[in-house]
Amino acid sequence: MKLKYFFPAFMAVVAALFTACSDNDDPTYLSEVQVSQSYIAFPAEGGSVTISLKAAADWTIGTTAKDGLPEWLTISPASGSAGSQEVTFTATAATATRDASLYIECAGAKQNLNIIQQTEKSEAPLVTVAEVLNGNDGTTYRVRGVCVTNPDNQYGNWNIQDETGTVYVYGTLDKKAGKGQYPISGANGWGFGVGDIITVEGPRSVYNGTIELVDVTVIEIEKSLIKVDSFDVAELPIEGGVITAVLSCKGNGISVEIPAEAQSWLSIIGIDTQNATVKFSATPNNLGDRSATVTFKTTDDEGKEYSSEATITQKGSIQEISVDQFLAAAVGDAQYRLTGVVMELYTSDSQGQSFYIQDYSGKTLVYRAAGFKESGAKVGDVVTVVGKRGAYNNTPQMTSGTFEEVKYSVTEVSIAEFLAKGDDKNTYYMVTGTISSLLSSNGKENDYGNLYITDGTNELYVYGCYPGYGATGDARKFFIRDNGIEVGDQLTMIGYKDTYNGLVELCGGICFSFKKSTAAHGESASSPFTVAEAIAKCKEIGATTDGVIYYAKGKVSSIKEISTSYGNGTFNISDDGTDTNFVTCYRSYSLGNNKFAAEDELKVGDEVIVCGKLVNYTKNDVVTPEFSGSVYIYSLNGKTE
Repeated sequence: MKLKYFFPAFMAVVAALFTACSDNDDPTYLSEVQVSQSYIAFPAEGGSVTISLKAAADWTIGTTAKDGLPEWLTISPASGSAGSQEVTFTATAATATRDASLYIECAGAKQNLNIIQQTEKSEAPLVTVAEVLNGNDGTTYRVRGVCVTNPDNQYGNWNIQDETGTVYVYGTLDKKAGKGQYPISGANGWGFGVGDIITVEGPRSVYNGTIELVDVTVIEIEKSLIKVDSFDVAELPIEGGVITAVLSCKGNGISVEIPAEAQSWLSIIGIDTQNATVKFSATPNNLGDRSATVTFKTTDDEGKEYSSEATITQKGSIQEISVDQFLAAAVGDAQYRLTGVVMELYTSDSQGQSFYIQDYSGKTLVYRAAGFKESGAKVGDVVTVVGKRGAYNNTPQMTSGTFEEVKYSVTEVSIAEFLAKGDDKNTYYMVTGTISSLLSSNGKENDYGNLYITDGTNELYVYGCYPGYGATGDARKFFIRDNGIEVGDQLTMIGYKDTYNGLVELCGGICFSFKKSTAAHGESASSPFTVAEAIAKCKEIGATTDGVIYYAKGKVSSIKEISTSYGNGTFNISDDGTDTNFVTCYRSYSLGNNKFAAEDELKVGDEVIVCGKLVNYTKNDVVTPEFSGSVYIYSLNGKTE
């Protein structure tokens, strides 16, 4: 048979013998190797136990015994490589209790494993919750306490509390020792609930820092003398009001405790012991959803106290905030509305309802927002979602969310396709290109990220590159500068198409992503060719351009023409300023890819970085290395404007 997390009562005594390991060798939380459990127990008839193992390097299972592994125990596999896998331990039937001490060795570290197979019947002593919390991983404990959270779920997960503390129960076996079959309300369920006094027995474990009793067996149930049957309304409205708790009480009298943090908005109007009802009053709620867990108590004839808990909730207003404000909020029931771009799907969610949302201020995970999958929303869309501030392993996330709408459905297009679209401020596109200029349409540097992108053939003016959806005022500034984005870097933008003075623009620009250029030497302004290198590249390319935009730095050695009529000029550049080894810049635009407005904008001796397509131009058997096609002056005497 297959067993997981099976620990007989005898382990409460025997496991203590196995805990005398070095204080410096934590048996469960080594960085080199981790296991789901380090104590493995078998019943007398034998069987198999499977544990999970995660190793940082090659690993092997060994033993401290001189005779090696015992004949009654087999392990599969007994060694492996880095990664996660399951290891199965199998024991034959036994007539007497036996044990073995093993270890997993990985990267010089040793994780101890303690194996026991017991045949004697023994009962674990009753201990307090505090003793469980301070106890040993793998030891089986018997504890008696009050059920303080609803246990009616598939696996029977709940919290048990006594006067010394509270411990989490991770899994409850039903009356036939079944797992995961609704052990409280199922066909073989125990039928207990909040307020009942339960005695359980199970092994102690730790998961992500939480101490647990795993797959407990129910030993005894003492039904509480007081129960909360119902409330007359399911939830209090935003404007406040009255809510009545209907109880079943077989004790003497009723008392009520409201948590201190809820006493500012929730109070008791009256207690009717004859009819077993309690009325509460709530004030109007101007914040988000809120709740309070109220305790109802009674006593028996001997003065023994019994209690039951129930949660009163009140609807709250939804706060529209930015992602950074959401991340700074406290975990709780308050409702928040976020609007931003779907950056990626959270593929670990098998339900397909989780995704990452980002606005101008930050990014967060939205975990299982109801309706997201059904909405058809995709990566790149601008969406709105409502939910609570939650956390998993101290990492913020939105929980209990509801997907509200796709604010803008974004279509991915090429630059050429975007240029052909009609102007529409309500239709958004995603466009990717390489930055060809970081200057505005007036040829000046700017704070808002007005720039040009190109696909090598077509060029598109981006009127504003903002850090994300929702940016206004100063939040729109300096995104390009702050992220070190340069000409030659790849940019993916989201925005709508508009036309201003005949210039097609991508407006409302949201930066979806950017990628730093990995361009070779000569393909970026930060690493331009010398003129000599540009001449060599022209020879390599030949008479037909290869379509790549190159950059070359040199001095203007001669000027053939500056035409203010056409706005372009033809001039030569060389490394030393002489007209011996030069590259001709044919019909180049001026600084910032703007037209020449005056003939004296460029002078012989000026130091320039020119960009454009290179070619070896041949006419009448004369070969001239040229910048020809998409040519403009990127910088002039160190200035880019």
